[in-house]
Amino acid sequence: MDIRENYLRTVEFGYPERIPCAVGLMPATWKKYRENLEDLVLRHPSIFGPYKKGDRNFDEFGPAYREREYYTDNWGCVWYNIQGGLEGRIVKHPLENWSALATYKPPDPLLWAERGPRGDWEKIQADIETARGEGRLTWGGCDRFFERLHFLRGFKNLMIDFITEPPQLSALIEMALENNMKLIHKWLEIGVDVMGFGDDLGTQVSLMMSPAAFRKYLKPGYQRMVGACRRAGSHVRFHSDGHILEIVDDLIECGVTILNPQIRANTLDGVVRKCKGRVCVDLDLDRQLFPFCSPKEIKEHVREAVVKLGSKEGGLMLFAECEPDVPLVNIEAVCQALEEYRFHYA
Repeated sequence: MDIRENYLRTVEFGYPERIPCAVGLMPATWKKYRENLEDLVLRHPSIFGPYKKGDRNFDEFGPAYREREYYTDNWGCVWYNIQGGLEGRIVKHPLENWSALATYKPPDPLLWAERGPRGDWEKIQADIETARGEGRLTWGGCDRFFERLHFLRGFKNLMIDFITEPPQLSALIEMALENNMKLIHKWLEIGVDVMGFGDDLGTQVSLMMSPAAFRKYLKPGYQRMVGACRRAGSHVRFHSDGHILEIVDDLIECGVTILNPQIRANTLDGVVRKCKGRVCVDLDLDRQLFPFCSPKEIKEHVREAVVKLGSKEGGLMLFAECEPDVPLVNIEAVCQALEEYRFHYA
């Protein structure tokens, strides 16, 4: 069973051969471990895929990842970074004052990604068609929605807006939504297996807003965006850092078919209770555990997640992000545990 078929069977509870697994390595992690990390990647091709020694520049970072750099994204939000290789944060919000909204012009999403030119759509389409012809999984991507709102307004301002309901709020939401819909329709015109969405909606202990506010201001937008993807036959993978258990039902109702929640913020039992058998879970394993535990504890962590959340029918994927504070031996242990337990239900 090839990667595409196995992935789609996992999403659709169609009895895959194995649990899809991936490990994410931050640019700062590459910079710290360099050739030693490269050798580790080469030892685990089933996790990382094809890689050739020397493929990566360990010291080269993209915009908003470069230390002590100010960077203005395509929406006019200014980012600043204090640690190279990890994403910076926004320090200037172009719509902090509502007076700027009347003359504000959003970027064309077909021409500009958040941090640079979008790319040649003819080449993108050709690459998708090649991948499809070779039987590989095809992906499209949506820009931020909730995050774009508070990037533009400032987080505190947006939270106050959700309470005070200024007349400009609906215009701001519609502007971000229309921008995303234009990009979504382009991807759906090309045709992809999966559309990726990402918005961090929670803190480590709760949603960033009340469930009522989510349902009033954000859910209609997700219904529109996700619904378009599902009607076109594309699956939707929705990533969100933080605690989101109170809105899992809403996201499923919107049409999300792959949910990527964090295990620590939501607890394994919470994810099992809200998600198992209802939506495919691409589980974000405990990145806050990895720096401090033993390889044995990592193995037990992965095993527990597989036993409690997995099944022969599918519905489980595993993802592990490794920051530069994770010892190299523990990154190795993560890979070994994923390689062992991905066949647990075979």
